[in-house]
Amino acid sequence: MEEVLINYSPRETRAAILSDGILEEIHLEREVSRGLVGNVYLGRVVRVLPGMQSAFINIGLERTAFLHVADIEEAHRSDAVLPIERVLHEGDAVMVQVAKDPIGTKGARLTTTVSLAGRKLVYLPKEPHIGVSQRIDDPELRERLREQVAAMRPKDEKGGYIVRTSAEEGVTEEEFRNDMRYLKLLWEKIRYSASHQPAPSLLYQDLSLAQRVLRDMVHAETQAIYVDSQDMYQSLRSFAETFVPAAAGRLRLYRGDASLFEKFKVDEEIEKALRRRVDLKSGGYLVFDQTEAMTTIDVNTGGYVGKKDFGDTVFKTNLEAAQTIARQLRLRNLGGIIIIDFIDMDSDEHREAVLAELRRGIARDRTRMTLSNFTELGLVEMTRKRIRESLAHMVCEPCPVCGGRGEIKTARTVCYEIMREVVREWRQYKDAKEFKILASQSVIDMFLDSESQALELLHEFIGKPVSLLVEPEYTQEQFDVIIA
Repeated sequence: MEEVLINYSPRETRAAILSDGILEEIHLEREVSRGLVGNVYLGRVVRVLPGMQSAFINIGLERTAFLHVADIEEAHRSDAVLPIERVLHEGDAVMVQVAKDPIGTKGARLTTTVSLAGRKLVYLPKEPHIGVSQRIDDPELRERLREQVAAMRPKDEKGGYIVRTSAEEGVTEEEFRNDMRYLKLLWEKIRYSASHQPAPSLLYQDLSLAQRVLRDMVHAETQAIYVDSQDMYQSLRSFAETFVPAAAGRLRLYRGDASLFEKFKVDEEIEKALRRRVDLKSGGYLVFDQTEAMTTIDVNTGGYVGKKDFGDTVFKTNLEAAQTIARQLRLRNLGGIIIIDFIDMDSDEHREAVLAELRRGIARDRTRMTLSNFTELGLVEMTRKRIRESLAHMVCEPCPVCGGRGEIKTARTVCYEIMREVVREWRQYKDAKEFKILASQSVIDMFLDSESQALELLHEFIGKPVSLLVEPEYTQEQFDVIIA
């Protein structure tokens, strides 16, 4: 049984997916930084890079977006892939769709293969292909759906379709036809805008988070969709009655005294998902470390000792860790390369069981993933498609004290840096009468206590007085050397 919670405010929308009362997914969208994936733009080519077979495209954002030759449909019209310099030139106007949001210092990733999503179908206006979602496993159902869409496609239609996973639960011919009509009309509007607007221009913006939740995440097991805003509730009812009739009857306006997320303990789970450490019920724990290059997950037994031998303890901890990792990847929206360091297991049977448990857990993920076997070093490597920023990157920022490192220099280390800086300044300004050190309380205390002898030696070496001043606003790593 699933429940969907939609918490709305004018500046931020949050959506939570609960399965049997347990938070499985959290999605967040802010008005000032709304996701761009799915948006269609008329862009202007700023620069072509033959060496990288890529181009930078101005689509009207702060940073130029990135388009690789592999994502340019026109470059694949012949048996061989045409080099990008023969397809694009500086100053060209090109219609593109955002495939990945800007992440960190990287601009948005673009494609010229536009796809428009409906409830049951995805429309490919530039491709004749008819396909079926890979998540629909039944080969007979796949073939039947493919043949049904092919038979319904108008004879003058040059575009193609992909049947979405939601069609697995049952779809009528009328639903397919409604999707086809709606998506065809949407594409005509985009083409009209492209021919009447200058580059760069936004031609089409994807649905809001709340609308995407109804379109993409509501299925047969969804029991109710709670919305805590009267205005949003009315807006979603109107949207659902037109585009997602199956969801309209499950919408509920929440009127409780406690906030929606508080009642279902979602805020509490979000706080846990921002922590580095995740405790397991058995007494073991996980440690998540997210960097720009990859995410590493370390599994530890902690206080769990088990009732049998150590091998049994390790196996049970790893099994619970596999279940928790699959859920945490969804909650934290971690993407890219992920390395899992399970506790070493001697038994091949145990390793296979842990991998099977991990595969079961990630099978519920809506995001495309790949999973390897254990490496020679006992690690499990996997990838999760990175489309949007992780939860931590959306709601947090690097610590101003440590710069995002997760640790700061000791007061003693800073003392030694200050003394080296005083010597450098003295060599440059030997006529100076005095040197004043401004630093945090902890650093000044270190100079007055265990490093007082070093300070005296510094004074003797430069032959100038050195005074100490506490600057309350400075962090432990900040300091200044003032020449008087």
